[in-house]
Amino acid sequence: MLKILVTGACGYIGSHLCERLIDLGHKVTGIDCFTDYYDINQKKLNQADIESKGVVLYRADLSKDDLFNAVKDANVVYHLAAQPGISAKTPFELYEKNNIIATHKLLESIKNNPPKMFVNVSTSSVYGLNADKPETFPGEPASYYGVTKLAAEQLVLSYWREGYIKACSIRLFSIYGPRERPEKLFPQLIKAILRDQIFPLYEGSRSHIRSYTYVRDAIDGLVSILKCLDKVNGEIFNIGTDKTITTGDAIKIVENILNKKAKFEIKPRRPGDQFKTQAVIEKARSILGYIPQIAPEEGLKETVKWYQKNLEKLS
Repeated sequence: MLKILVTGACGYIGSHLCERLIDLGHKVTGIDCFTDYYDINQKKLNQADIESKGVVLYRADLSKDDLFNAVKDANVVYHLAAQPGISAKTPFELYEKNNIIATHKLLESIKNNPPKMFVNVSTSSVYGLNADKPETFPGEPASYYGVTKLAAEQLVLSYWREGYIKACSIRLFSIYGPRERPEKLFPQLIKAILRDQIFPLYEGSRSHIRSYTYVRDAIDGLVSILKCLDKVNGEIFNIGTDKTITTGDAIKIVENILNKKAKFEIKPRRPGDQFKTQAVIEKARSILGYIPQIAPEEGLKETVKWYQKNLEKLS
């Protein structure tokens, strides 16, 4: 059994990770700030789920609060807390605070008593508008989100280079599934169809190519690190599926599951929105034994089922 700390524990991916780690027999502590980036009620639903599993939760702001009690004795840290997304309404200062400053504060809090591994959870957005490169590609981020996540990733690796910590970084690709943030494609689409509302579709996005990766496959990749801690130190891994479909194809799958067509309102393209994500995962296959298995038809069926059950609890 390991003592594992998960930051962003009540978020979408963090809550799934906490549950899996508990199921694997580990002792899990979580940190979450409960920012108002989206409806806090959704995070409270996640909180109830993970605390019922046995996760000990600290409500804290990584960028300014004392983290001693939360981080002490952690064998492994999974750092997922971040300012997410590419919203034009979110100022750069928030990305800087929650992605760079918060990461630095967390690193400083563990430097004198480092865990066996610090797992930094990054994003395909570091690659830029076409995220179809191996981990050796230096990155060409095209959004505040991508820029600050790449900076945070390099900050973590700088602490590894200086010998303060053992660390690796995971770049996730187009993760979807139950509990996804409400501004993302599938929650908006499913909600619009179920409630007979207009769905805002960004111009050109139907033709975007995506490595739509079901959250269970992403969690498989994250927990696989625990089996090979000696092999991942200092490394970066892409985690996602290497099979792609277009966003237009994904919309059709959801429409078919619900047996109802969506009504669209075309919105201007978002700056920084990626044209393509396709995870190059040879390295993860080789070192982590990572094999994503869930096709979009299966994953989206489970996603729709979750939203049908929980939609009235959400805003």
